[in-house]
Amino acid sequence: MTETPELTNRDLSITRVIDAPAHKLFAAWTQPELITQWFTPAPYTTPHAETDLRPGGSSLIVMCSPEGQLIENRGVYLEVVQDQKIVFTDAYTSAWIPSEKPFFTGTITFEDLGNNTTRYTARATHWTMEDRDAHEKMGFEPGWNAAADQLEALVKRI
Repeated sequence: MTETPELTNRDLSITRVIDAPAHKLFAAWTQPELITQWFTPAPYTTPHAETDLRPGGSSLIVMCSPEGQLIENRGVYLEVVQDQKIVFTDAYTSAWIPSEKPFFTGTITFEDLGNNTTRYTARATHWTMEDRDAHEKMGFEPGWNAAADQLEALVKRI
């Protein structure tokens, strides 16, 4: 597993300790049938997810607003370390095809703390300070924390 660089001024991040083993959190981040159950903060939903879980593999996660607007999020996995780390980016839509406007690279880590607890960190590294500020204004912290609450509730049930 490669080291995760220190936080920079273009990063937004949340960290929490979740009372569940790392393998359950990893599964919830990588299995489409689980992603659709937690990924988007309510009242938004996630009606569809696709994953090709390997470096260079593409992903598609579709979010739906309360008004019914579908929002497609396409990306590519850069690094996948079973039960430990997932790195993905929206800089590519699939098979190294560049996206129209890259926004961030996500780094999700699952650190096994023993006793079926995991330090979960979700980090968004933005291409520009403007993108970082826009993401923060969109509600990064409350949104990603709400999604993490939903993730935690799911992994306690599976």
